[in-house]
Amino acid sequence: KLSEELSEDVLKIVKMDVDENPNTARAFGIMSIPTLLFKKDGQVVKQVAGVHTAEQIKAIVAELS
Repeated sequence: KLSEELSEDVLKIVKMDVDENPNTARAFGIMSIPTLLFKKDGQVVKQVAGVHTAEQIKAIVAELS
């Protein structure tokens, strides 16, 4: 699992059910599932939709680091 490979200092993975949290999904403009939000210092710095491999996610994390 990616969450086990990267320390929480590098990447914290949080899962949310948009059907149970429609207001939060709307606030972030989530239109498709899955959607990944990458936050830094409390701000969304990148949002990507669709299925991504662990390698693709690691590349995004490296790009944003």
